Amino acid sequence: MKLKDIIKGIDCQVNGDAGLEVKDLQFDSRKVTKGTLFVAQPGTKVDGHDFIGKAVEAGAVAVICQHIPEGAPTTATYIVTPDSNQALGEAAANFYGHPSQSLKLVGITGTNGKTTTVTLLHRMFRQLGHHVGLVSTIVNKIDEEELPTGHTTPDALELNQLLRKMVDAGCDYCFMEVSSHAVVQKRIAGVEFAGGIFSNITHDHLDFHKTMANYIAAKKGFFDALPKTAWALTNVDDKNGRVMVQNTRAKVSTYGLQQMADFHGKVIEEGFEGMHLGINGREVWCRLVGRFNAYNLLAIYGAAVLSGADADEALRMLSMLEPAPGRFQYVNGRGITAIVDYAHTPDALQNVIDTIDAIRRPTQQLITVVGCGGDRDKTKRPEMAQIASKGSDKLVLTSDNPRTEKPEDILDDMEAGLTPEQLSHTVRITDRRQAIRTACMMAREGDIILIAGKGHEKYQEVNGVRSHFDDVEEVEKELSIKS
Repeated sequence: MKLKDIIKGIDCQVNGDAGLEVKDLQFDSRKVTKGTLFVAQPGTKVDGHDFIGKAVEAGAVAVICQHIPEGAPTTATYIVTPDSNQALGEAAANFYGHPSQSLKLVGITGTNGKTTTVTLLHRMFRQLGHHVGLVSTIVNKIDEEELPTGHTTPDALELNQLLRKMVDAGCDYCFMEVSSHAVVQKRIAGVEFAGGIFSNITHDHLDFHKTMANYIAAKKGFFDALPKTAWALTNVDDKNGRVMVQNTRAKVSTYGLQQMADFHGKVIEEGFEGMHLGINGREVWCRLVGRFNAYNLLAIYGAAVLSGADADEALRMLSMLEPAPGRFQYVNGRGITAIVDYAHTPDALQNVIDTIDAIRRPTQQLITVVGCGGDRDKTKRPEMAQIASKGSDKLVLTSDNPRTEKPEDILDDMEAGLTPEQLSHTVRITDRRQAIRTACMMAREGDIILIAGKGHEKYQEVNGVRSHFDDVEEVEKELSIKS
């Protein structure tokens, strides 16, 4: 492709030949080959501008950058732009033929509910007979083919490559999670969405955003960028639901359980097997549990209708949907119910505990196993412990991907949120496998064990090394259930 076609629409100044031929697009200098256009991005740890010389030496014929470093090779064409993150997204979209315009791409942003919503929308539209792509925390998919996943939202280059594969495979829909990091880092620049969903905002990622105001602004940025041809579906019960869409050009619809909404729901009855849900005066039995999942189901139903599905057919499909892996996933054995859930924020943990509390009998104890991830927002640690202690009869504090931090330091931070009385029914066990085993030993017939924080994850990360670890496998083993 000609360089001038790749940089079309980008705010830039060209220093050199814009008519030269480009064979590849990369932002990692280690992947540069002859004929590559290299994009130099400023980063938090390394600056791509420091690798321009290496990229040109490896064969880059052109460089997109925010400034031309002193001593940079003169053999390449330089495209200087105010924001190379933005430019990478726009260049990637041009290079791969704007794949997002060739299917209906629906994004969801919010603190909780993203994975469940996109996973179940993918399943629903597959059942409706469509070819569908999925971009999620758990897995990326083209129909039923699984592809590797890294971030919640891939980088701009990977995302456009993925969307191009989906279009070439015949996909007419794609449902994807959009993280706040991705919005700020311009990973979705140049991508056109047909619809956007807002789930909720609660305490999370303040290690990155620093303040809640910044976090809210990041989420809102997704809706601000939606085109006027798109739709926006927002949770009207969340205090930031209206804020998200106040400046969007998209057509706004609402969903909720409390306030009047375009897609209004009511939880009629619930148990561990599912819930009886009313939506816009119609009733449906769903296999998901809890008010938080009632919101997810409303978002799924609303998004399906706004994406062109028949309302009656979408309602019928809701009754057939199974929970996403690691989302209120329960295991039964020895008369004990164990629930594995990804809840790793204060609000998500509170939602799961409230759901269990609404269902369990007075004679059933709740034993909660929970930790907090290392190298992440430390301010939520005492809050998570406090929520878990208040809602549980017994509490086991343990590790949850300590990463480069000392597990004991993380547990100290969690314990700091507990009163002496709460500490009296709290056990501290650093080894997560042993913590799950201990909870199972504590439990009597009829009791409930909540194992929170990791959900679908199949690993435990310690000092940069990921070892196989699966909460579901561990609790199945302890309750003598065959995997």
